[in-house]
Amino acid sequence: MSEAAAQAMTRAGGLAAGAAHALAVPTLSVVMPCLNEARTVSVCVAKARAYFERAGIEGEVIVADNGSTDGSPELAIAAGATVVHVSDRGYGAAIAGGLRAARGRWVVMGDADDSYDFEHLDGFVERLRAGAQLVMGNRFAGGIEPGAMPRLHRWLGNPVLSFIGRMLFTTDIGDFHCGLRAFDREAILALGLTSPGMEFASEMVMRASLADLRIDEVPTTLARDGRDRPPHLRSWRDGWRHLRLLLMFSPRWLLLYPGLALLTTGAFASMVLTVGPVRIGGVGLDIHTLLYAATASILGLQLSMLAVITKAVGVAAGHLPRGPGYRAMMRVFTLERGLLAGIALMGLGFGAGVMSVLEWTQVGLTGLDPSRTMRAAIPAATLLLAGAECLAASFVLSFVNQPRALTHAPATDRALRARVAGG
Repeated sequence: MSEAAAQAMTRAGGLAAGAAHALAVPTLSVVMPCLNEARTVSVCVAKARAYFERAGIEGEVIVADNGSTDGSPELAIAAGATVVHVSDRGYGAAIAGGLRAARGRWVVMGDADDSYDFEHLDGFVERLRAGAQLVMGNRFAGGIEPGAMPRLHRWLGNPVLSFIGRMLFTTDIGDFHCGLRAFDREAILALGLTSPGMEFASEMVMRASLADLRIDEVPTTLARDGRDRPPHLRSWRDGWRHLRLLLMFSPRWLLLYPGLALLTTGAFASMVLTVGPVRIGGVGLDIHTLLYAATASILGLQLSMLAVITKAVGVAAGHLPRGPGYRAMMRVFTLERGLLAGIALMGLGFGAGVMSVLEWTQVGLTGLDPSRTMRAAIPAATLLLAGAECLAASFVLSFVNQPRALTHAPATDRALRARVAGG
């Protein structure tokens, strides 16, 4: 969400709600994104306020309205909520707007469609009091009412995306996309979440995991929502956005591991086939296989170098953490070492190429037996390409790791020049 949009957000409330809001700083803020939820928003607000009263917690309900046209904001105000109008469209933008407006130390977020149980937030608050910084609800552990979740989401989308999230980010969260979750407001704001759409839910878990926040999980229930219209969620579009974000934030799994697998397999096969043809059972492997193996090794090298560069760009942009592993990697991948490796590879490739040309001249620059000459030509070309890529990647990585340029206000620069000129 843009800074201008955040500053342009307005807060409105009924007289009674506004007076209560001003009296005490709440401990817990319940933030509900809302877009045309007139049928259910009042019920959700009432349930959250009932929990505050039962648990003896000073709380507030923030309804982050994302452009409703059905009277949802007025109904939320009448039920005792504070309404924040968020101009930037999207689930993530609405949550971010509500989160900035919230005053509580802890925040519970959940949809305003009456599918989540705001009356029973005890498990979430207990984990927060115990030191958790993000508490995820698990609908699969707590119970899903028949018809509350589409079969595609229940048996394919959520399990598959949650499995991928656990694998990529080494977390044991069972339900990556549960909309009901609680967290320490300052800890989550510090993550700098930016996704405007439904993928905001995944980004929160990913960044919290990368930042080593304490993440707990509690069972929660999912009921059939009270809408009389289709949900805002679009299964395939939003599922792809979640998957895309998961992969982009994990250059190790997206680029490094596949690259290393291709590089080692291709390089090993190339070395074996450079010596001569190989027969495995009834299958013969010769120069054609050597060509594909060399291609695999080049592609693997490219992917591996892209993984390192992507990590560096992610760290520079603030998307990925600058941990001990990253610092150790940068100490190894210096510009000078990259240049030396590139020159060495190109030197080997050039030497192999010269040997091929000498062999060609020995037969009067006439036709050669490809099954023999290509065993030198393919490795020579591969080494030349690998060396050139190492040289280029080393300079790119060095450029990415350069300290940011210092900027000065024009008035400050003029004053400094005047002092220098005046002695």
